[in-house]
Amino acid sequence: MQELQKSVNSPALQPAKPRFLDRVRAVLRFHHYSYKTEKTYVHWIVRYIRFHQMKHPADLSTQHVAKFLGHLALALKVSPKTQNQALNALVFLYVKVLGTPFGELKNIPRAPTKKYLPVVLTIHEVDRLLNATRPPHRLFIALLYGTGMRLMEGLRLRVKDIDFEKNIITIRGGKGDKDRVVMLPQKLKEDLRMQLVRSKMLHQNDISKGHGAVSLPTALARKYPSAAKEWMWQYLFPSWSISKDPVTQTIKRHHLHESVIQRVVREAARLAGILKPVGPHTLRHSFATHLLESGTDIRNIQELLGHKHVQTTMIYTHVLNRPGISVKSPLDRI
Repeated sequence: MQELQKSVNSPALQPAKPRFLDRVRAVLRFHHYSYKTEKTYVHWIVRYIRFHQMKHPADLSTQHVAKFLGHLALALKVSPKTQNQALNALVFLYVKVLGTPFGELKNIPRAPTKKYLPVVLTIHEVDRLLNATRPPHRLFIALLYGTGMRLMEGLRLRVKDIDFEKNIITIRGGKGDKDRVVMLPQKLKEDLRMQLVRSKMLHQNDISKGHGAVSLPTALARKYPSAAKEWMWQYLFPSWSISKDPVTQTIKRHHLHESVIQRVVREAARLAGILKPVGPHTLRHSFATHLLESGTDIRNIQELLGHKHVQTTMIYTHVLNRPGISVKSPLDRI
């Protein structure tokens, strides 16, 4: 009996203790963080551990966190946004993963903040940009400008989110995990219908090969296991190839990768001869500014953009009312 007890208690038969980063990932998924956030948080936690010569975070204090954040600001000169991103990752680590109180961080050198006005294209420049974009990406770029969506909001659109009868697009799980509704541009209705036809053909081909599944919210995937292969849940802008889901390790078809659209927009701006730093988010800025120029109420623009506070939307009024923009130069009087 004693021999049996010894064999049961043998280290070889004990369940393996999860690695620290696997534990971090498990907690992130338990709290339903996106995979993109998961990768970002793990990245900063690894950098934090390496900065302190591979010491376990449980053996470090908020003073060590402050030293790391100060290094980012002073030595690496990262932006305030990047520094705050690292701080959020470490707060999550200590509070949610290690379950230790996170004390106040006093006297942390902060990355210098800089106020800037968003880059905005004129309507003529938007037209040139779209004309310089080749299909099949032209539809997606036009949709970003025509609705004011963020890049990832557009990429995560599913078939069921397009309502041709009501002329609306429903954006699910936007920033702050909030849903909202935007207009469906009339000029894009036929192109969107054609995109649905192409996507459905691709989906049917996947089904015939034994695939055809997409990623679903965790609770939904658990409640309706077969929903992942249903047509209405497919991405409107699917990736060109199937891949392994990093969370479930199953073969699925994801949406287009954001880097594809970022590259397309940059190249189109170059071909169009636009001498401004242009990215997908520039189209969102241009959407809001052009609505303001046309007399749209700022509260309506706030709703369309999904801003929590109207003060965030007010930045576009500064674009329209730059100091001196309505004042004539004295040189023009000569």
